[in-house]
Amino acid sequence: QVQLVESGGGLVQPGGSLTLSCAASGSGVTIQTMGWYRRAPGKQRELVAQISRLHKTTYTDSVKGRFTISRAINNDTAYLQMNNLKPEDTAVYYCHCIATAIATITLDDYWGQGTQVTVSS
Repeated sequence: QVQLVESGGGLVQPGGSLTLSCAASGSGVTIQTMGWYRRAPGKQRELVAQISRLHKTTYTDSVKGRFTISRAINNDTAYLQMNNLKPEDTAVYYCHCIATAIATITLDDYWGQGTQVTVSS
C-alpha cells in the first residue's frame, strides 16, 4: 500500500509560478512511475507529466517548455515546477504513481487527494 501526500497548490496570477510536491510512502513496494494529472472544471482528467524510475520524462503538449517534473534521488518524492502559468492551467492536480509489490511482483496504481491550482488575476 502506498500513500501519496501532495502540497504546493494555491492561487497565482497569470505568468506566475508554483511548485507541487508529492511524497510517496509505503512498505514492501518499489515506486516505479510518478506523475501528475489534472482535472479542470467540465473537462476530463488529463496526464500533465510523468517521470520514470530512471528519470525519463514525458509531458502533455500544452505544458511543454513551462512545466518541469523531477524526482528526488531516493525516488519517492516528485516535484512539478510550473512556470508561466496560464488561466487554462486552473485545475485540481492529482499525484499518481505506479508501484511494484515486492512480494508478488504485481503492479498497482495509487492517487493523491488532489491539490487546487488556480491561475487568475
